[in-house]
Amino acid sequence: MPVWVGLPEGLLRMRRLLLLLWLVPVTLAAGVLPGVFAGPLWALAALLPLAGLLWGWRMLHRNWRSWRYAERSDDLLISRGVLFHQETVVPYGRMQLVEVTSGPLERRFGLAGVQLHTAAAATDARVPGLDPAEAERLRDRLTELGEARSAGL
Repeated sequence: MPVWVGLPEGLLRMRRLLLLLWLVPVTLAAGVLPGVFAGPLWALAALLPLAGLLWGWRMLHRNWRSWRYAERSDDLLISRGVLFHQETVVPYGRMQLVEVTSGPLERRFGLAGVQLHTAAAATDARVPGLDPAEAERLRDRLTELGEARSAGL
């Protein structure tokens, strides 16, 4: 039975901040502009983006909770998805490149991702939103296991 590891809450916080940064101004604009120019009844137009904001808040939590990974003896498992569940199996011997990526916003939240490249593009995988130390540890471990498994080919 694999030992599953979830993603840190920093990823959830970052995604929720992005949701707020996009939908709060849209909600305000949808309520204020029609309310001023067309009458107070038109301010109810803000209910649609507000509903999207509330729905997105909950869906981001469910999506964050669905992401997890497990290191097994011969492969790495990555599981994700709420409505459509996906489980990716990346054999260590098939890995060609393992890299740690971190954009400006991810660095601000203290996060990094691990990107796995394999011989077949269909089995490329990523693990987003990790602590940078964990991302580097995972990269080093996967690289070491990949070299050991491919040496026997």
